[in-house]
Amino acid sequence: MNTKAINQGLVITAIAALFSVNAVAKNVSTSQVELVGEIKGTQITGVTVSDNGRVFVNAPNWRDGVRFSVANITSNGEFVAYPNEQVNACVAQSEVRKDCFLAVQSVVAHKDKLYVLDTRNPKFQGVIDAPRLFVVDLKSNKIDQTLLLSDDAYHPDSYINDLRVDEKTNRIFMTDSGHAGLVVYNLDDNTSYRILDNHETTKAEVDTLSVKGKPFNNVVHSDGIALDRLNGTLYFHALSGYSLYAIDTSDIKQASNETLSKAVRKVATTGAPDGMVYHQGNVYLANLETQEVQYLTPSLDLRTLVKGDAVNWADTFSIHNNTLYYTNSKIQDAGSDVSNMTFEVYKTIISSH
Repeated sequence: MNTKAINQGLVITAIAALFSVNAVAKNVSTSQVELVGEIKGTQITGVTVSDNGRVFVNAPNWRDGVRFSVANITSNGEFVAYPNEQVNACVAQSEVRKDCFLAVQSVVAHKDKLYVLDTRNPKFQGVIDAPRLFVVDLKSNKIDQTLLLSDDAYHPDSYINDLRVDEKTNRIFMTDSGHAGLVVYNLDDNTSYRILDNHETTKAEVDTLSVKGKPFNNVVHSDGIALDRLNGTLYFHALSGYSLYAIDTSDIKQASNETLSKAVRKVATTGAPDGMVYHQGNVYLANLETQEVQYLTPSLDLRTLVKGDAVNWADTFSIHNNTLYYTNSKIQDAGSDVSNMTFEVYKTIISSH
């Protein structure tokens, strides 16, 4: 297997953070990380791990010549287009076809399905047709169905970013980082709608981030999303911002911002993150500006799990068998040509946290 252990061996100093709800930053030792796979010349953002341990990633359509939209990382570290070459054939030249991945931003494995979120917004030039979820059967390795967003669930400048599947309410929750808001897809009747559209809780809070001193000037709205299925709590966070918000899934309905905002609560002030994931009471997320993988505990302690050379814009997280997987998308360094850049997937054990 193409893996290697990297011992961070770094001294963690106190993390300076202010919390609106008295969250306290703690000092912890960094974890040992292991390389799952790395790929040169193809920028990857999303990662997900299925129940039986299969690792999938996605490559966004941010430049010409992208090799694949979705890939399975094999046991020897190869990136193989998934579910087949044909459905990945459109991304390189942004060919628009209903049966082909165009601009995938996220992949999420849930039970025996792989949900592939296609923004239909190649190179951020605007939505071409309805953003959609391709649902792949992980047993047959074939597309089982395609879920299209309704016209009023997205805007021309939408970039539907990430998703979580909620079996209790039979809905899928998504973030829109291009046009601030959340999107709800109802699996009972295949309808969809927006909530908290252009609301202060989903909008970016700042125009610029400083990633280890390097300015990042893109404004990114609601991006990270995490679901506590046991307690029915949905967490969300703008990338260009420092506020973690939550809403009970029982309160999510098609309603005005004024009505829904009453159900939203601020959980904590954190670093600016990209993706997030919830696991056993903790919310795992990155601090992009300090290049750390962190987690917020139920007592609102913000702790560092990984920092150092193995963290370079930790983009997306997935957890399998008490092991956290994450991608390094290196967005702050990736320009129009990434042919000489390498992008990694790492994993680290979290069972002791």
